[in-house]
Amino acid sequence: MDAKFPEKLIKGRIAEAIFEQMFRDQGEFEVIRNGYEYKTPQLAQSLLSLEHKDYLRKLRHAPDFVLLSWNKKQAFQVEVKYRSTITHELMEEAKKLHEAYGPCYLFVATPEKFYFDSCTDIIENDTLAPLSSSWISENLNEQYIGVMNTFIRK
Repeated sequence: MDAKFPEKLIKGRIAEAIFEQMFRDQGEFEVIRNGYEYKTPQLAQSLLSLEHKDYLRKLRHAPDFVLLSWNKKQAFQVEVKYRSTITHELMEEAKKLHEAYGPCYLFVATPEKFYFDSCTDIIENDTLAPLSSSWISENLNEQYIGVMNTFIRK
């Protein structure tokens, strides 16, 4: 096992908590946890047998959240990551997500800023756009960068 695995796991969970609370505070969407560890722990444990390996792999790598508009007319699947810097590996992650789940988004928390973009746009532009104020206000964005940096040091 990677010696840094616990640190990476904790940073990832912090990024997920920040994403969830920041979008809740914005108030534009219902934020629904989508990871199998939250929604289907019993199912995940039951599927550990080899004959269900492919299904479990797909379930295990499902995007972390669904943002559901209050009028129930829009839904966005979102994968959340923490990275110290933006790398090309994230472009590959966007391709894998798009192939496996269709239209979805990638949210990446870094010490300097948040990034949020559709996997389609990431693939087309070969870059990840910063979190737009059309999703989260500048004030809330800055507030949550501060919160994240309280817990995560470079």
